[in-house]
Amino acid sequence: MSRKQHHFKGAEVSCCVKYFLFGFNIIFWLLGAAFLAIGLWAWAEKGVLSNISSITDLGGFDPVWLFIVVGGVMFILGFAGCIGALRENTFLLKFFSVFLGLIFFLELTAGILAFVFKDWIKDQLNFFINNNVKAYRDDIDLQNLIDFAQEYWSCCGAHGPNDWNLNIYFNCTDSNPSRERCGVPFSCCVKDPAEDVLNTQCGYDVRLQGELDQQKYIYTKGCVGQFEKWLQDNLIIVAGIFVGIALLQVRTMLMKMDPLVHTSWTG
Repeated sequence: MSRKQHHFKGAEVSCCVKYFLFGFNIIFWLLGAAFLAIGLWAWAEKGVLSNISSITDLGGFDPVWLFIVVGGVMFILGFAGCIGALRENTFLLKFFSVFLGLIFFLELTAGILAFVFKDWIKDQLNFFINNNVKAYRDDIDLQNLIDFAQEYWSCCGAHGPNDWNLNIYFNCTDSNPSRERCGVPFSCCVKDPAEDVLNTQCGYDVRLQGELDQQKYIYTKGCVGQFEKWLQDNLIIVAGIFVGIALLQVRTMLMKMDPLVHTSWTG
């Protein structure tokens, strides 16, 4: 009698876990589908889907890649989790658990390497930002991303405004015919609270002035230093988010293993 009660209780728990996992993965799957749809729509708007070779033409980072890759991974994992939990398909549940475990391991490895090789990471960040400064006008999504970063962190360039010499439109060479010569993007400008309309020409010719005069009109600190300062000021929040994500992944993997263990036990 006790064996039957124990078996019934195990089946009831397994049923609750199954439908909870199904609901969780439906949300995960729909979010992945939304990310993927946004990424594909953005590429369609830029004509990438009609000319796939243009993916490699951009010299900098295309933010749409984040939506495509993250959305694709979430879509596949969510689909496997939904079907695996609903149909109690051990292959799909194992696939989900192994893939999620691999992502967790990669995140853990990346965190350790970032802590150990801080100087190398900083050099790579400098290279990444400067490379995207060069491609600022090449892609509207990249341009919006750089503008957001410079406005949010009150910075300009990787190390300072002169990094914009790397861009063909903003460099100070005599051969540069651009009206933006020796200037910076509007996102480098110190905002005037009294202005209701955004002045997109506020950075024109500003680097022709001395550094002290520049400080009146634009941010003169680099984004690398400002980003490091932001991390230090928000270390507890950032660490809490990463720990929370890690615990959620571990919890999900353990819950995924429950139907597998129960299936093998009842078998």
